[in-house]
This record gives sequence, structure tokens and C-alpha cells, in this order.
Amino acid sequence: MSLDTVKNAEQTPDAAQPWSELGLKADEYAKIKEILGRRPTGAELAMYSVMWSEHCSYKSSKVHLKQFGEKKPDSDAMLVGIGENAGVVDVGQGYAVTFKVESHNHPSYIEPYQGAATGIGGIVRDILAMGARPVAVMDPLRFGAADHPDTRRVLPGIVAGIGGYGNCLGLPNIGGEVVFDSCYQGNPLVNALCVGVMKHEDIHLAQASGTGNKVILYGARTGGDGIGGVSVLASETFDATGPAKRPAVQVGDPFQEKLLIESTLEIFAEKLVLGIQDLGGAGLSCATSELASAGSGGMRIELDTVPLRDNTLSPEEILMSESQERMCAIVEPGKVDRFLEICEKWDVIATVIGEVTEGERLEIFWHGELVVDVPPRSVAHDGPTYNRPYARPSWQDALQADAPTAERLARPANGEELKAALLAVAGSPNQASKSWITDQYDRYVIGNTVLATPEDSGMIRIDEETNLGVSVATDGNGRFTKLDPYTGAQLALAEAYRNVAAGGAKPLAVSDCLNFGSPEDPDVMWQFAEATRGLADACLVLGTPVTGGNVSLYNQTGDTAIHPTPVVAVLGVIDDVTRRTPIGFAEEGQLVYLLGDTADDLGGSAWTQVVHGHLGGLPPKVDLERERLLGDILIAASRDGMIDAAHDLSDGGLAQALVESCLKGGNGARLIVPAGLDPFVFLFSESAGRAIVSIPRSEELRFNDMCGARGLPATRIGVVDGDVLEVQGQFTVSLAELTDAHTGVIEALLA
Repeated sequence: MSLDTVKNAEQTPDAAQPWSELGLKADEYAKIKEILGRRPTGAELAMYSVMWSEHCSYKSSKVHLKQFGEKKPDSDAMLVGIGENAGVVDVGQGYAVTFKVESHNHPSYIEPYQGAATGIGGIVRDILAMGARPVAVMDPLRFGAADHPDTRRVLPGIVAGIGGYGNCLGLPNIGGEVVFDSCYQGNPLVNALCVGVMKHEDIHLAQASGTGNKVILYGARTGGDGIGGVSVLASETFDATGPAKRPAVQVGDPFQEKLLIESTLEIFAEKLVLGIQDLGGAGLSCATSELASAGSGGMRIELDTVPLRDNTLSPEEILMSESQERMCAIVEPGKVDRFLEICEKWDVIATVIGEVTEGERLEIFWHGELVVDVPPRSVAHDGPTYNRPYARPSWQDALQADAPTAERLARPANGEELKAALLAVAGSPNQASKSWITDQYDRYVIGNTVLATPEDSGMIRIDEETNLGVSVATDGNGRFTKLDPYTGAQLALAEAYRNVAAGGAKPLAVSDCLNFGSPEDPDVMWQFAEATRGLADACLVLGTPVTGGNVSLYNQTGDTAIHPTPVVAVLGVIDDVTRRTPIGFAEEGQLVYLLGDTADDLGGSAWTQVVHGHLGGLPPKVDLERERLLGDILIAASRDGMIDAAHDLSDGGLAQALVESCLKGGNGARLIVPAGLDPFVFLFSESAGRAIVSIPRSEELRFNDMCGARGLPATRIGVVDGDVLEVQGQFTVSLAELTDAHTGVIEALLA
């Protein structure tokens, strides 16, 4: 096939091009021709196709995402916000922390191990590109029905990929979620989060400035794996025939990534780079166009200098390849030799592939022939924007009207039935112990992990002298969001906020991964619009700005979309990690208090799912001011030594929280149902804005005074004692019985 140069494109305006096969619409192809004043070359078409894909351009979502900027709360902590590789916040003592959560959903369904592994690799490079040392990862996961054969196919591979890549990098995996629901059959969600730490002065941005400065590509060689990978895969639905695009999935090498991390950090330490960009989705197309677009000039690239694993690759394939473990840096000419020396020391291939130019064009040459001549911003930032039609689904009212009332769904009528329900929920795949999964991850490597799964949040010490630390939690409930997308997104934020505060850390900022079905479905776009509106409104009230994140659309098989699943990550700071609060009841004789108000909130609850297979009604109400107050109380009580354990109440309600706190601490509890409260509602309601705490008797008066003065309901419901969980007048269950129900569930399903 002859080379398609810019000159050839000018001379052959009517040449047929595979724009549709590359995922472009007719009007998008016409727009490209309008921008260029001619038809695109094959290489230009490749660049536009991947950069204008849904995954890279956010063309269906950005009209809604702008709310995160328009409603951004004032925050002294925000250092870098939306638009860079990852957000950065000030955590004090001269430290800055960067964090972000992204999706690798479709690749992980096709090739579970490599899809999940490269999801970890990609998010780690995003953090590294900001100038930070990655210090921890997390992984919120969603799978189809736990007993479905395809879950047995994808889950072990995904877990092994996450563990294999993260463990080889030496990064502790400190938290996340694992949720099973048939709506994710054929569309598992593999979201990955990374946290990095740096000093303020070490922050780096993705931009190319300074005429004559060199463009250096370093890391792994470019291969044929991942051509049009996540950028194309994540921009279309699967059909009913299942996995079909195996060659499009990238292949990861964690040992190469480890060398890339260490060489990059040494390069940062010697201040050798002016701008830097990782090569993830859309590969060189993304790195070159985004660096040039964010800079002050143009860029000239000699594409034939790119180190290859496969010498048969065409210019189009090189530009589209999403081969892993690669980064692009802008370096002053006088610093190039030292840059290359450091790369050689770490056995990392580094090649000067171009330079920054005076003009405003991105020019790419192949053996001296011009194959790309574009305005870089038109590729990286000025892609199409769609105001997709959306409308409240015709079925939404009926779904909300189908509330789980006592008349509609039979509720436990006595103590034995309450006990049976508690064991059923605690032993269900969603609420059971995930130790089979999390034991495959190294949670304590590096030695600075303070809290990790199954705690409410993951916590890392970032300064060994002062014990300064950061905490992160990820949460999202697709069932709640299906019932009411606005409220469901707010509940996801509220739960993550509450989890961070329960550990003793002050919530500072948010990253999100918004997982939805096809944006071409008005029902789905309504869910997306409502969820983003709810999240933006809630962030404003709680004072936690969105620093960045990811949108993953087209998560559906045929006409069947997943539940709308906004996953929200909250990052918090704690001055002294030795004051952190775990979830376990570790001291007999301590008093158990329930904080917050309990109402008959069963819509979308774990109990309705496990016992009745039901989804209907309304999710719990959200009181964001109460969430803020509860957080303040939990943080103050932790800091001042008033509580020894704290656990938020969410999925499974008080019953599930008690099971987890008793088993984690190795002690039972004896409880009494508060007067006027139905025992079933007391145990299984999922009302928001609640937590349980264990308090030393010597601190009870001080704690009650604090709650009373601030107006937070605090009810003494029992005492930590013995080796049973007893609800007075209802039932008693031994810790041994709880252990039998709660553990071994996942292993049995996968056997």
C-alpha cells in the first residue's frame, strides 16, 4: 500500500477512506475535511478517529461535566483541577497529593487479565506524569451475577491482573469494592484508582513549550497490541455474541513500568523536563496532540524514529497503538544527554522523536514525507460536542412506585426470622467477605499502609516523621442510582465522604468514574444528566471539589444497559495516622453508639435484593448537612481519643455493620432495640448519615456532650462483650456462626 501523504491527500480529494469502520460519523468526517481544507491522510484519519472517540473526547458528556467547574466549591486545598492527567490537592507540610480513578471496562471483558492489568498501569502513569511517586492503588469492581458461568470466567482473570501488575510494581492495594449484579453481565466494570505524593514544587503539567525543545519518547517499544484499543472499544457497545476484539487489548509489563517509574522520578528530581504526558488511550495521537495543544507553539515529529516491536507497522498503526509503559517528555536541548543517561541507567529505551516548533501546527513525517499536518487543538480539544436528547424514562415512575412496604414484601416477624435474614445478608456475595480477592493483593508493601480492606477507607502514611497521612474511599450504588439518579450519585459521594471521616481523616476532594450505558439512548442520557447534576450539587454543599475523573459510556449488551453506576472517590487528610479509627470492636466493655436517625429506608437495600430479589421504591434520603456534621463529629472524636472504633452504615444497614465490626475486632456485642423503633427497621434500614462507634466508658460523657452541643442524635444501643452478637429479646448468634456465613462464599462460587 502506498504512503498517503498530505500532498497525496490534496491531489486525491475523492479517495475512499474507512472513516465509518474507525467509528466516525458522516458529519464528523465532514468536519475533519472542513478543518483541514482537504480530505485527511490515513494517518490524520487515524488520529482524529481515536481522539474524537467517546472515550477520549467526552463528546456526549462534556456538556454535563462542565457543572463540576461551574458549581465548584471554594477550596484552599485545590492545586490542579480538571483538565490535567490527574487532580492535585494540598495536604499540608509542603506535600501535595494527586489521585484519579479511571475505567478499563471493555478491555477487561474481552481479555480479563491484561485488560485489568493495563488499567492499573495506565492510571499509575497518569499519577506519575503529574510529578508524583505512586504510593497506593484501589479497584472498584462490578461483576454479573455471582453464580453465572461468565462471572467465573472474568472475575479470576481480572483479580489476577490487578494483583499481578500492582504487586509487581510494589504498590499496596488498599481498598475498593466488589459488587455482583446481573445488570453487569457482559459488561463488568473495572475501575482503577491511584494515589501519588510529591512536594508542591514537583508538580508537572502536560504541555510543550519553547521552540527547539526536544520531544523524547521513552519506555517500551511500540507494538501492534492495543491498536484502537480502549479508545475504540470503550466507544461502542458489545453485541450479543460476546468477546470478539482480542487483538485490540493492550499487553502490560509491570517490570518495564517499574523501571519507567524510577527513571521518571530521577528525571524529575534533576528537573530535566518542561512537560510530560503518559501514553495511554490513543497512544502517540493523544500525547503529541495534547502536549502541542497545551503548549505555546507547534510540534514536528519524525515518526520513523519511534522504536518498534513490529517493523511492519504503518504510520497509522503507530499513531493508534496503545502499547503500554510509554511516556513522552519535552526537554531542553542542553538537558537531553543527561535525560538519556538516566534512561540508559534504568534500562529504559529513550529516543528523540521530534521538537517544538514556532508554528501552530502538529506536523508528523514518515521517512521525510509529511503525513500529518493539523492544528493540534482540533485533534485534542475541539472534537464534536453533542447535546444528546434525554428524557425521564417511561418506566421510572412505576419503578419508584414499587416500594418495598411491609405489605409488598414480607418482613421478618420474630427473632428467629431476623436472625435468618441477618445471616442471609451477611452471607450474600455482595456482603460476604472478599478476602479471597483482597488476599491476592499486597496491601502492606512499602510499609506505610495504615488502613486497608476491609476497613471503611484505605489510609497511607506519607511522612514517617510527622505521621501525616491521606485516606481514600470509593463508593457507588447502581441500585440506588437506577431508582433515582440524582439521589443515587449524592449517596455515592455521601458514603465515600462518611467512610473517609469514619477513619478520622478530613475529606478534601473528589475524583469520579461515571459508568453508564449508551449515550444514544435518551433514558441513559437522562440518568447521566441527573447523576452529574446530583454529584455537582452535593460536592458544592460538602465543599469537596471534583479534581478529575473518567466517563465510561456504552456499557451495555444489545439494548440492555447496566445500572447507572457513578463511582465516587473521596480523598481526605489526617494529621497523625496513629489516631486513625478502625472498624473493629477490639475492647470488651466499650459502649456501642448509633449516630444519626433511622427511618424506614429499604428501597434498593441489600435486604430487598438478597431476600426478595426486588428493586423498586426510592433510595434513602440524603441530608448533606447532616453528612457534614457526622463527618465533623467522627473526625473530632478520633483526633481527641473519644472513640476506638467507627463504622459507617450503608449496604446491609446496622446488621451488616455489626457483623463486620464484631468479626474484625474479634469481640461480640449485646444490643437493645431503641424504644419506638421496629427491630427489623433498626437492623436493616439503609438510612444515610449514620455510623456506629465504640466508646471507652471514660469518654461517654465527653462524647455525648459533643454530640448534644452539635445537634447530632447519638443513641446508646449496647456494649462490646463476649463471643456472640445478641439483640435483646430477639436473637443471639455466635461469632463462629457469623464467620461460617460470612467467609468462604466467593471461593465456593468460583469452585
